[in-house]
Amino acid sequence: MAAIGSRVWAIPEGHIPADGIKGNPALISHEAACILNAGDRDAQIEITIYFVDRDPIGPYRATVPARRTLHLRFNDLDDPEPVPRDTDYASVLTSTEPVVVQFTRLDSRDARVALLSTIAFQE
Repeated sequence: MAAIGSRVWAIPEGHIPADGIKGNPALISHEAACILNAGDRDAQIEITIYFVDRDPIGPYRATVPARRTLHLRFNDLDDPEPVPRDTDYASVLTSTEPVVVQFTRLDSRDARVALLSTIAFQE
């Protein structure tokens, strides 16, 4: 399949709740970038996190192999530092290859659990 997508994506809304269901990793409150690389070359991804009242952090780095997908939880990003909980943020993802990015949030602060998913903004 030919490469599809874009090399620059923005997710203007981000917030990882500190609380939520504990003990089951699948149900811990989290945010994720679901990245599809349908092309024939590995995609090198860099993510920068922006805040209301402090300088950005990043880049965080990941690789999405050719013809593969990666579900990258922002909760797991820790280099150069963990993404802070209970803090509003936005993110910009850049890629060396065209990719498609979907944003997902699971908020488990309430026992009924809420899930949100949308395609990120592409340049």
